[in-house]
Amino acid sequence: MSKLTFIHTSDLQLGMTRTFLPPEAQSRFDDARLRAVTRLGELATERGAEFIVVAGDVFEHNALEPRTLGRALEAFSRLPVPVYLLPGNHDPLVADSIFNRTESLDNVTVLDSCSVVQVRPGVEIAGAPLMSKHASEDLCAKTLRDLSPTDSIRVLVGHGQTEARTGEIKPDLIDLPNLEAKLADGTVDYVALGDTHSTRSLGTSGKVWFSGSPETTDFHDLTPGVAGGEVDSGNALVVALSKGNASVQKVPVGTWTFEALHFEVSGGADVDTLLARLRSYPDKERTVIKYAIVGTLGLEDTRRLEEGLAELEPVFASLRERDRLMDLHLEPGEDELANLPLGGFAADAMGELVGAASAGELAARDAVNLLFRLSREA
Repeated sequence: MSKLTFIHTSDLQLGMTRTFLPPEAQSRFDDARLRAVTRLGELATERGAEFIVVAGDVFEHNALEPRTLGRALEAFSRLPVPVYLLPGNHDPLVADSIFNRTESLDNVTVLDSCSVVQVRPGVEIAGAPLMSKHASEDLCAKTLRDLSPTDSIRVLVGHGQTEARTGEIKPDLIDLPNLEAKLADGTVDYVALGDTHSTRSLGTSGKVWFSGSPETTDFHDLTPGVAGGEVDSGNALVVALSKGNASVQKVPVGTWTFEALHFEVSGGADVDTLLARLRSYPDKERTVIKYAIVGTLGLEDTRRLEEGLAELEPVFASLRERDRLMDLHLEPGEDELANLPLGGFAADAMGELVGAASAGELAARDAVNLLFRLSREA
């Protein structure tokens, strides 16, 4: 009986930019995404995989700048095994498709039609490519429509969702029960999907998977009660198949971390906990954090918090407030105000600024902290 091991990945989105990253961090992010391609090749060698399938969104769009495209093609050309690329919604197979530039690569096959591609005797790949940015039907069902059960091991590669992200039912939704039926009767043996950037198994067969992006692209929201977003990205799947059987192993390959954090503060101990949490990230140069702070602090604790954040900000790839969710108020204690070496106009100004800062005005909070620091230094 024929057996097969291959690597399933998707959503490389080579050329992706993140507007919140400064230029030097964006450069490192670009490099990490290309290095993820190299890591996929290393993983294929380590696990004895015969090939790699990329289930859509190989590129961020069809108009990459020459330098980015050139480096991407070079990375694919160095892969130690053949790679099969599926056009997705970011890089559909239109007239000026970027996939036309891969024709010179001997080890790259573009899944550019619904036709079955024979990898070797007994192993086949069936693709469901996007020919436009938005499909008008279930492309996986379209590919499967004319296929019959087979003794060969057959992998279906598709790109899209099985559930509507809104209440609207869209015609391009992938029919999961149909996939499960085709798996049960032997028409296909595994369904490699892309579009969702987190690793996820679908259905009950254990043979339908979103691989997720091999390098993290967006935030995992850790806010209590809201937790979601990109919850499990930075992986690749090692898939071992025989006819009727599948074993899928998730392997971490990414190096970047994107997290959205929520902190509630009411005193110095909470400030210590918040700063300790941020300092605990091991690879800050590859870590992107956005945070919301809710609560009320006095002058001294506010000063320590803002000095700590200012110290950490340049160390991270990106460390920034979630403006929409920030609700931090300044409320100096009576003893703090009484002990300030201020009088006359300066004392009156401090009183006005404290009132504005207590109402949530960020500029006033910054001004209070500056005046407080200057008074302490004096």
